[in-house]
Amino acid sequence: MERLGTGIGWRPEIADAVERMPGIDWVEAVAENVCPGHLPESLRRLRARGVTVVPHGVSLGLGGADRPDEHRLTALAERAEALGAPLVTEHIAFVRAGGPLTASPLLEAGHLLPVPRTRDALDVLCENVRIAQDALPVPLAVENIAALISWPGEEMTEGQFLYELADRTGVRLLIDVANLHTNHLNRGEDPAKALAELPLEAIAYVHVAGGFERDGVWHDSHAHPVPQPVLDILTDLAARVSPPGVLLERDENFPEPAVLEGELEAIRGAVEKGRAIREETAAEVAAEAVAVAGSVSPASDAARQRLGLAQAALLSALVAGTPVPEGFDRVRLGVQARALAGKRADVVAKVAPELPEILGDTYRPAFLAYAHRHPMTGGYRRDALDFAGQLLLDGRLEEGRARRELRQWWLERSGPVPRSQRPAVRMARAARRVLLHR
Repeated sequence: MERLGTGIGWRPEIADAVERMPGIDWVEAVAENVCPGHLPESLRRLRARGVTVVPHGVSLGLGGADRPDEHRLTALAERAEALGAPLVTEHIAFVRAGGPLTASPLLEAGHLLPVPRTRDALDVLCENVRIAQDALPVPLAVENIAALISWPGEEMTEGQFLYELADRTGVRLLIDVANLHTNHLNRGEDPAKALAELPLEAIAYVHVAGGFERDGVWHDSHAHPVPQPVLDILTDLAARVSPPGVLLERDENFPEPAVLEGELEAIRGAVEKGRAIREETAAEVAAEAVAVAGSVSPASDAARQRLGLAQAALLSALVAGTPVPEGFDRVRLGVQARALAGKRADVVAKVAPELPEILGDTYRPAFLAYAHRHPMTGGYRRDALDFAGQLLLDGRLEEGRARRELRQWWLERSGPVPRSQRPAVRMARAARRVLLHR
């Protein structure tokens, strides 16, 4: 298995700082934010220096009831080839539910949601992973996710679920120690037990990130410093196996470069501490062995439908306000629903930065009120347009500068092609409006 070393998540906001950081062996870029034909110059320069770039997908939904979308798989493969990546990574999660399989509206979470650890879900996930492996030009690694909620009636622990997945498909694992910490606090799951049950030889690399606690719930924010308990879990992992790569994730609220460099040094220290423990106890496991894939029978249509109905019911409760499915913690579901709405507001503000500029302090409360009544169905760009359109229709935005600017913004982006800015065309539009209002 390729040795990656120490890396950091590449983000446009810190691109210049990443290029100047000492000791960076590799970077990871969010796949959906990279255009194969127009790679950022920063990534080009890093690649020219011999720095490995790994695309990290967030929208495939391998844990969903439907088979992976061919267009999304093709896009992920194109990014792997454009970046010359040795592997690609995704998540063990579902991100959308509903549609023809369940004869219900298709809903999107805009976030990674946990897969139930049941035989049905494992069968579906294994088949979806195999479909993805066949479509990708390089090996695939899948990541354990953080969760605020637990599914009722689960049949396996996280370690057992991941072990069977790797054993049956040969897929590599991206182990996020911050997510193990999150699940320890939110779901009472023991990180050491999870590590003991994992097929350590299948680990491709490790994620490290920070978060924060609010009202007794740990939020995996990727926007806060890495806490000591996460570094301790990293040390425990490194005491069991030599991780091929370790990467620091930071998605927003970026500190000064020196702070990030300090966190990278702490990560190196945690790995070194684990190595020393491993050597002292003579318990090192060979890291070169690759998990051997077992046979994967196609998941039955009935299993996919059962999983699809369960996921659709959960997602609908989270984003559309329908009743909470039996067995779920209503309080935790409420926390998750608010977190999803808050993330939608944050991402829409990044995708369409003009909206908070136009609306000012009213943007966030207006969007959260909109999100409560209108589930996302077509991605964040569509969400931004739908929000603006609804705000113009429902009459809550009074006549004035903000309404005029919002209407102009919506008109410029809602048609099949941008509105022409040529003076003659604009004058004709204005004359048409005058005539229509007579």
